[in-house]
Amino acid sequence: MSGVAIRRLWILIASIVVADQLTKHWALNRLSDNRTIDLIGSLRFNLAFNKGMAFSQASGAGPIIGAMGFVVVIVIVLWLRRSATGLAAVAAGMIVGGAIGNLIDRLLRGEAWLRGAVVDFIDLQWFPIFNIADSAITVGAALMIVASIRKPAVTES
Repeated sequence: MSGVAIRRLWILIASIVVADQLTKHWALNRLSDNRTIDLIGSLRFNLAFNKGMAFSQASGAGPIIGAMGFVVVIVIVLWLRRSATGLAAVAAGMIVGGAIGNLIDRLLRGEAWLRGAVVDFIDLQWFPIFNIADSAITVGAALMIVASIRKPAVTES
């Protein structure tokens, strides 16, 4: 991967983390006291805290999930530096950015190390409440699947 591509990837990761943290900060300030903001259809902003994993499962496993998140970030960053290109690199960058965004919550929004709650606020009312980091992880995972099943371009020699 070229130096320009690596810089772009770090900009993608940083953009996701910044957008995630800014929107969570906004949600904490605007949606406290059980306030909700209805947008369109079933979409609304509604503050929730998740100490578990995706979809609020395993709520007592926050420290384990946080530790696994650190491992995942390290493994993906090492893979990115060595061999990721194209769509797979973008997908991995989205996963890393989202994971870092949620790890920040686990580190800084709790009473002890890795015992913080992830701030969620995007509520479709028919799906678990989520945030920008969750969206980045989900889209990144879907893109990773697409990248892994896509046929590589055939080059002529």
